[in-house]
Amino acid sequence: MAFIALGINHKTASVAVRERVAFSPEQLVEALQQLCQRTASREAAILSTCNRSELYLEQDVLSIDGVLVWLADYHQLSLDELRACAYVLEDDAAVRHMMRVASGLDSMVLGEPQILGQMKSAYAVAREAGTVGPLLGRLFQATFSTAKTVRTDTAIGENPVSVAFAAVSLAKQIFSDLHRSQALLIGAGETISLVARHLHEQGVKRIVVANRTLERASSLAEQFGAHAVLLSDIPQELVHSDIVISSTASQLPILGKGAVESALKLRRHKPIFMVDIAVPRDIEAEVGELDDVYLYTVDDLHEVIAENLKSRQGAAQAAEELVAVGTETFMLRLRELAAVDVLKAYRQQGERLRDEELAKALRLLSNGSSAEDVLVQLARGLTNKLLHAPSVQLKKLSADGRVDALGVAQELFALDEGAPSSSVNK
Repeated sequence: MAFIALGINHKTASVAVRERVAFSPEQLVEALQQLCQRTASREAAILSTCNRSELYLEQDVLSIDGVLVWLADYHQLSLDELRACAYVLEDDAAVRHMMRVASGLDSMVLGEPQILGQMKSAYAVAREAGTVGPLLGRLFQATFSTAKTVRTDTAIGENPVSVAFAAVSLAKQIFSDLHRSQALLIGAGETISLVARHLHEQGVKRIVVANRTLERASSLAEQFGAHAVLLSDIPQELVHSDIVISSTASQLPILGKGAVESALKLRRHKPIFMVDIAVPRDIEAEVGELDDVYLYTVDDLHEVIAENLKSRQGAAQAAEELVAVGTETFMLRLRELAAVDVLKAYRQQGERLRDEELAKALRLLSNGSSAEDVLVQLARGLTNKLLHAPSVQLKKLSADGRVDALGVAQELFALDEGAPSSSVNK
C-alpha cells in the first residue's frame, strides 16, 4: 500500500502550463474513473484550482510512471514537459503535503481559507465518482481534522490575505483614488465575491458583475449595491470600466484583444487595469500588448502577497508543528489498522485449529476414551498445531540468515530474553 500526491502548482509551473493541466468541474468524474481504470491506482481524488492540479492516490504497488503518462495524455502534454514541473510525494510525505495544502501552508497566500473548501469539494466529487475507498477516505478525514485544528489553534487565519485582496491592493497602487473608479467583475464565484467585498469597502463608486447566468450575478450584486449583467453585455460595460477583474471556470477566454481594443478607442485611451485570476485564463494574453492596458495574471500577485506574509510566519511555524503531529498520528493509526487485519487472520486460524482439536476430542470421548487421556491429547495436539507454523517459519528465516527475526519472535511472544535463541533450531 502506498499513498501518492502527484501534481503541479504555482511554485513549479507557470500559469501557461497550469491552465493546460487544469480539470474543469465537468471533467472530474470521468477523469477520476479513467485514472483508476488505466493506472495502478485503487483509490483517487483530484484537486484542481487556479494554483494547483494534484492527484491523491492509493496504490497496492507504487507505479508513478503510469500516472504521469495518463496525466500527460489526458491533457495532451509531452511527458518531458510534465516531468519538468511535476512533483511526486509518497506515504508520510504525501500525507503531510495534503495536510499542509488543506491548512493553507502551501498556498500562494499563506493561510488562505478557500483551499480547505476546495479540498472538501474534491473529496465529495471523488466519492460521487466512486474512486474513494476506506484508506483515502480516512486520509481525507484526518486532513480535514488537522486543518481545522490549525485554524482553531493558530493565528494563521486571522485577517486573511487572499488573491482577491491582493488584486484590489494592486488596483489601489495604480489608481490613487478608487472612489472615482468603476469596476467590472467577471464571474460570480467565491473569489469574485471577495473582490466585490474589498472594492465595496474601498468605496468604488460603481461595480458591475457579469456572469453566464443573470440570476447568479444578481444574487452577488445585491449584496454590494452593484449592477448585474450577462457575459454578452461585457463589451458595452468595458467602455466605462477602469478596473476589470475576472475569475470564472471557463475553459476558453472570455475577453479578447479585439473587444478591449474597441473599448479603449471609445474611452479615448483612458487606462484600464485588469487582473485575470482564472486558470485557464479568462483574458487573452495578447490583451497585455495593448497600450493603456495594465494586465496582471494570478502569478503577478506574488509581490503584493509577499508583503503580507511576514506577520504570519510565527503562526505558520505553529501550524507546521500541528501538521507534523497530524501526519504522525495518521500514519500510526494506519499501521495499527494493518496490525488489526493480521491479528484477525491469526485469531481465525487459531480458532479453526481449536475447533479441529475439539472435534477430535469429542469423538474420542464418545468412543469411550477416558476424560483425562482426551484432555492430555487435546492440550498436546492444540499446542503442536499452534506452534507448528511459527516454528517452521522461524527455522527457515534463521537458515536464510534472518537473525533479526529471532529477536522479533522473542518480543512478539514475550519470551524470556535470557532464553537461548538457538533453541528454535533444535
